[in-house]
Amino acid sequence: MKFLNRKEELNLLKNISEKSKKSSQMTIILGRRRVGKTRLIFKSFKNDKFIYFFISRKSEPLLCEEFVNEIKDKLDISIIGKVQKFSDIFRFIIDYSKREHVNVVIDEIQEFFKINKSVYSDIQKIWDINKEQAHINLIFSGSIYSIMKNIFENSKEPLFNRMNNRIVLKPLSPLTIKDFLSENNKYTNDNFLDFYTITGGIPKYIELFYENNAFEIDKIIDIIFRENSVFLEEGKNVLIEEFGKDYYNYFSILSLIASSKTSRSEIESIIENNVSGFIERLEKDYSVLKKIKPILSKPGAKRQKYEIVDNFLNFWFRFIYKNQNIIHANNFNYLKEIVKRDFESYRGIFLERLFLEHFKNIGKYTLLGKYWEKGHKNEVDIVAVNDKEKIVELYDVKIKDNKIDIKTLKERAIRLVKNFKNYEIQYKGLSLKDLEKL
Repeated sequence: MKFLNRKEELNLLKNISEKSKKSSQMTIILGRRRVGKTRLIFKSFKNDKFIYFFISRKSEPLLCEEFVNEIKDKLDISIIGKVQKFSDIFRFIIDYSKREHVNVVIDEIQEFFKINKSVYSDIQKIWDINKEQAHINLIFSGSIYSIMKNIFENSKEPLFNRMNNRIVLKPLSPLTIKDFLSENNKYTNDNFLDFYTITGGIPKYIELFYENNAFEIDKIIDIIFRENSVFLEEGKNVLIEEFGKDYYNYFSILSLIASSKTSRSEIESIIENNVSGFIERLEKDYSVLKKIKPILSKPGAKRQKYEIVDNFLNFWFRFIYKNQNIIHANNFNYLKEIVKRDFESYRGIFLERLFLEHFKNIGKYTLLGKYWEKGHKNEVDIVAVNDKEKIVELYDVKIKDNKIDIKTLKERAIRLVKNFKNYEIQYKGLSLKDLEKL
């Protein structure tokens, strides 16, 4: 499958590389597994020589042996003697860059946290002493968000405040998904919504469906729910290292949120325990959850919901983690029936997300969000405020356009619109067929 988009990130990396010829640059690239960090890096250097160090979970001497070979292959230079420490490799590269510009990528840098933590302070000392004389484009990439954040953004850690550039690689945009489907002659409104709902724009998942010619929901479900499917363990693969030994607690909370138990009180009523600490870490440390408050809420208001930021993880917790007993029984046909039965209503939430994301990208609105009152009453799917033109747009979002109910929308918004005196209030509907306008 061809490389998809990433024009902004590629331009940024190109500019950083040019800067590094005059002054050393340290860049970190953050992003969850499968989001395409390594492929982005390789694409950015397709016409340039670069040294690539992948930090796999091996002993430091074994890694150094691999890195010595990489240096010999890329720079045609042999390192005399047996190298046992990464600090010696790093010092060699820095010294080389004083004579000649060099691009260096250290992928999965967070793995040194388990191999040898002192590597980070070694890098810091060598960098601080030599960076002014060096001409190096140094890129650190990592998948475990919490550890990467700690390494580079914790004031108590040696590499704090050393980076020149920070790139958080996000999933592909909805419009990139739409273009991908159109280029493959597979675009329909349903396919667009289903691809967005399940992949969330993660390139690896899009690639897997592409390789299996799975563009319609029935084929997608067949690929996901079958014996030895890579998707069945994917949620664990992405999150267990982030969460560590407490992962069962986090997984329980995420499973409930994916099943529409989105308030803390609902979660605690089922778990029968205080979950505030876990939820706070899921939001602030791991960036897995996002807090949603009704539009116009005061900063200290307690009325709030939580949603899983990553679409695929939401799907995984809703349909895979929740049904582990069926999967272990290899009863995939039965599980497919359950998913197909529930998916139509499930994807309605993501239709709302799609339109909200579209409205954010337009740049037309000063305030965007959802609205509801105590007890989840009087919900309005999308509220879009344009202060310049004094217009408030209220939307009822439904999969089928014949389900849009403007009369009910007006009734639900009675208290909300009182906050917008002298504004024109517009009541509108959005459905699946409106995706064509994006």
